[in-house]
Amino acid sequence: MPEPRDASVDPDGRTPLRVLVLGSGGREHALALALARDPQVVEVHVAPGNPGTAEVATNHAVDPLDGAAVAALAARLDVGLVVVGPEAPLVLGVADAVRAHGIACFGPSAAAAQLEGSKAFAKDVMELAGVPTAASRLCRDADEVAAALDAFGPPYVVKDDGLAAGKGVVVTEDRAEALAHAAGCERVVVEAYLDGPEVSLFAVTDGTTVRAMQPAQDFKRVGEGDSGPNTGGMGAYTPLPWAPADLVEEVTRRVLEPTVAEMARRGVPFSGLLYAGLALTSRGLQVVEFNARFGDPETQPLLARLETPLGGLLHAAATGRLADEPELVWSDDAAVGVVLAAAGYPGTPVTGGVLTGLDEAAADGALVVQAGTAAGADGTVVSSGGRVLTVVGTGADLTQARGVAYAGIERIGLPGSFYRHDIAAAAARTAAAPTIDEETAR
Repeated sequence: MPEPRDASVDPDGRTPLRVLVLGSGGREHALALALARDPQVVEVHVAPGNPGTAEVATNHAVDPLDGAAVAALAARLDVGLVVVGPEAPLVLGVADAVRAHGIACFGPSAAAAQLEGSKAFAKDVMELAGVPTAASRLCRDADEVAAALDAFGPPYVVKDDGLAAGKGVVVTEDRAEALAHAAGCERVVVEAYLDGPEVSLFAVTDGTTVRAMQPAQDFKRVGEGDSGPNTGGMGAYTPLPWAPADLVEEVTRRVLEPTVAEMARRGVPFSGLLYAGLALTSRGLQVVEFNARFGDPETQPLLARLETPLGGLLHAAATGRLADEPELVWSDDAAVGVVLAAAGYPGTPVTGGVLTGLDEAAADGALVVQAGTAAGADGTVVSSGGRVLTVVGTGADLTQARGVAYAGIERIGLPGSFYRHDIAAAAARTAAAPTIDEETAR
C-alpha cells in the first residue's frame, strides 16, 4: 500500500484532495499514475484496481457497477472526488449515486451517458446541434437492416446501438457479414461509410465550459497494416504530425461546444469527459461516435504528455468551476503506446500466464500500464484479460517515442502474447517527410 502524502501540505495553495478511481483496466492505471503525480492529491484509491494500480494507490474490492457500494466506499474514505473510468458504471448511474451522497464525481449522469450508451441518441443530439456526422438509419429488424445496407451501399457500417466494449462495430464489403452482425444485436445503426483517417479528441467539460485535449490516434484492428477484426485498441500515439494545425479549434467550435450546449438545452447537462471519435474525410470533418469517458488506449500516451495537474482539473470540472482553470499545458514530447495482447484475443483470450520483465521495461525508460492483469502466486503478475498491458514510450519525436515503447515491450514476456509492430510507424515517417498526405498516416 503506497504511503499517503501529508494532508497538511498544500504546495500550491490548493485544498488537499483524496481521489477514488473506478475500474481495473489500463485507463484506470494511467489515471491513477497521473493523479499520483498531482501535488494536490494526497491519496489515490482504486476500486477494484489491478496489480499496477496497487503500486501507486490503494485498491479496494468493490464492484464499480454497484452505485450504493461505491458511494459508501467514497464516504468511508472521505474522498473529495470520484473518477469513473469505464462506460458501464456511467450508463448504470453510478455517478448519480455518488453525487446523491454529496461527493463530487467526474463522469456524466446516466441520462447524459446515453451519448455513448445509445448510438441513436447520439445521432439525434448531433442532428439538433448541427454537428457533422454520417447519414444513418436506426434498424430494429432484419428487413430494416437490409434496406439500409442497400441504401448506403458498401463498405457497410453496422453499429450495435448499445454498449459493446469497443467491439460493436463492423465495417465490411461483405453484405452477409454485415447482416450477421446486425442479427446478433437488439438494435443497430447502419450508416454511410466515412473515408479518411480517424482521430480521437477528448474534452474535459463541466456542462458549460469545454477544455479540449490534444488529438490522438488509436489502432483498432488486431493485425499489422490494420488487418483482421476490430479490437478495443492495439495502440495509440500523440501528437499527430499530419493533422491540420487548427484541428482542435475546429472540433471545439463545430463539435464539442455545440454538443455540450445541446445536452444542456435538453436538461441533461454533460459533465465529465466527452470523447469525440472523428473522421477527416474528403468532405471535411465528420463525427464517427461519442464516448462518455476516457478512451483506452489513447489515455495512456495522452496522460504521459499532460503537464496540467490532473486531480485539480477533474475536480474543477466535477464542481462546475472549469472556467476558473487555465488552459491545459502539454509537454513538447511525443508519446506512443503499444498494447500487449494475450493469445486468442480478440476472441477468447488465454489467461493465467505469468508476466516477466515488467521492472526491466520500466528501468529502460518505458511506462508499463497494466490492464488485464491479476496478482499471481509468490508475488507474480499474471494475465487476466485480452489486452494485458500497454507500454508507453516518450521522446522528442514519434521515432524516439516508438523506440522507447518497442524496446520496453520486447523486455516483457508472456507465453503466446503478441503486439503490433506498426503503431505510429507511418505517422513517424510523416513527421520526417511532411509531404506524405494525411491519407497515408495510417
